[in-house]
Amino acid sequence: MKPLAVVCVSGGMDSCVTAALARERFRLAFLHGNYGQRTEARELACFHALADHFGAEPRLVVDFSALHAIGGSSLTDRAIPVREGEPVAGVVPTSYVPFRNAHLLSAAASWAEVLGATAVFVGAVWEDSSGYPDCRPEFYAAFEKAIDLGTRDETRIAIETPVISLTKAQIVARGLALGVPFGSTWSCYQAEDVACGACESCVLRARGFAEAGAVDPLPQR
Repeated sequence: MKPLAVVCVSGGMDSCVTAALARERFRLAFLHGNYGQRTEARELACFHALADHFGAEPRLVVDFSALHAIGGSSLTDRAIPVREGEPVAGVVPTSYVPFRNAHLLSAAASWAEVLGATAVFVGAVWEDSSGYPDCRPEFYAAFEKAIDLGTRDETRIAIETPVISLTKAQIVARGLALGVPFGSTWSCYQAEDVACGACESCVLRARGFAEAGAVDPLPQR
């Protein structure tokens, strides 16, 4: 029997492709975080659709509502505008949720230890992304060491980030080759019905499909 991995699945295209790559070597347990983000309901629906597609059992939805109360991000505070257009090199966008991925990894590591899972997969992208500081490869290497120090001696949990160095076009191409359901994913930061087509995430998604020579199954305004 394949070993078990916990896959952090936001409902976006990067975590979808990450799940497909994880499935090649592992049985899957899916974890999702709700933190009061603007598109929380749509992301949660996509999470469950992807869990059904990949046959992920068990699945866990974690309440990170404290991140909404903490604020500091345009995803959790509607008084802060979502930055639109192409990412700006060296500038962290307003959509950065302070240290969010540490919360996600902590929950995933706790669950992985209980389940006996040997890996946590995260669909972080660094090279061709908005430049969130908690998406850097060094962050995940450091967190893996923290897991090793903070769990039982016999626990071994690796953090795997298989798309972290890929471009969006490469992620699209890899996903198409793996037959992932891109139509069941959501990337927009601002809308839950039809993607706005203007926020950084929509821009990056559109560019990825265009450069891969593919058609996105989800329309944008």
